[in-house]
Amino acid sequence: MLTTKKPNCEQIIDLLPEPFVIIDRDYKILAANRAYRNHYGVENDDLLGRHCYEVSHHANAPCSERGELCPLEEVFNTGKPCQAIHRHHDKDNNEKYVRFQTIPIVDDDGEVMYIGKYVQALSQAGKNAGLLVGRSPAFLQMSNLLQRVAPTQSAVLLLGENGVGKGKVAAYIHFHSKRRNKPFVIMDGGMLDENLIESELFGAEKGAVTGTNNCKIGLFEAANGGTLFIDEICELPLSLQTKLLRALESGTIRRIGGNEYINIDVRIIAATNRDVQRMVAEGQFRQDLYYRLSAFPIHIPPLRNRREDIIALTEHFLTHQPEDGRHIPLSSEVIDKLLEHDFPGNIRELRNTIERAVILACDDSLAPTHIVLEEGNIFSNRQEKARQAIEHLIQRRGRLTEQMVLDALTQCDGHRARAAQLLHVSERTLYRHIKRLKID
Repeated sequence: MLTTKKPNCEQIIDLLPEPFVIIDRDYKILAANRAYRNHYGVENDDLLGRHCYEVSHHANAPCSERGELCPLEEVFNTGKPCQAIHRHHDKDNNEKYVRFQTIPIVDDDGEVMYIGKYVQALSQAGKNAGLLVGRSPAFLQMSNLLQRVAPTQSAVLLLGENGVGKGKVAAYIHFHSKRRNKPFVIMDGGMLDENLIESELFGAEKGAVTGTNNCKIGLFEAANGGTLFIDEICELPLSLQTKLLRALESGTIRRIGGNEYINIDVRIIAATNRDVQRMVAEGQFRQDLYYRLSAFPIHIPPLRNRREDIIALTEHFLTHQPEDGRHIPLSSEVIDKLLEHDFPGNIRELRNTIERAVILACDDSLAPTHIVLEEGNIFSNRQEKARQAIEHLIQRRGRLTEQMVLDALTQCDGHRARAAQLLHVSERTLYRHIKRLKID
């Protein structure tokens, strides 16, 4: 009687196209497929039995002892899959960003025996356009949504506070879509004068707009085949919202002063820090446009809700300073000081804080004295009352008035970023109002 020989573990995992490895509780590699061996440039005999952190990080201790999330510990502690981004050494000893997903391998009783880990190298094209840094539960939840929607053609609406990185998320979606080799065009709805927005979006024929001596190509045409990211979408006037909706539904545009309709193939990603549903209810934003744009809404969590990512983001910013990560590793005192802060300005505030710290530190290691943070919470009781009063005015009157802007600047001692938060607009939008109102 003939018996069929079953394939072993190595033969099975070799069928996987991406690097894959199986690791035990002691961080030791039990099996690795051909793609994994090729990625790290290690033969099987020199790989099995070694610690995973030796191969990927060229380190002598687990990630958790160096301030990073250890995926193995995470899976063994929770019994659930874990996803994160790390810097790994490749076969040429260059440090590259990789995204990995670790999954539990359980016994008959459901106990985690080993972990399996997929490794995906992240392309460095587009100045890390395809890279988002994080490993907190809030980040992973958002990341899972992004990975689902990126390959589709669906419109995406990004929601979140100022400074959370909506532009980076939009670039991530484009970079991981089928349009990645086509243009990624950005329009900031809060930066342009209302009279210029239409020509920026749709273009203008020669002489149709003051100052256009030649035919002007609009952003829709510039983004054809690719992605158009409209930041501060809620700042668009209602008249332009109507034209934008018509363009999205018909797939055509017409330049100002033109007679011909131009076919366009553009994916729209929009973003706002405003309560867009409330604006729809109050008639400040078209309901049909909202439904058209919010086919797949994604809320980007504030940094205070993903504190686990503060150190990883800090290390990322440090490695992209001209000093190229000279100040890593971070001392425990610096880490403690960063983790104690709420970062009301979110990732933008953290990035500026680290840039300032590097300048202050010069050639020395980063010290707690180099980390200059806003004192206390950004909203004192006085400012919170002002915020509520201004919010009430916005609800009653709709668009910002000169008095609202002046009140917000007064309550925040002239600090534009804080005033913008009080008014629920971006700092750039506030600056546009200040410029228009000629406020000193």
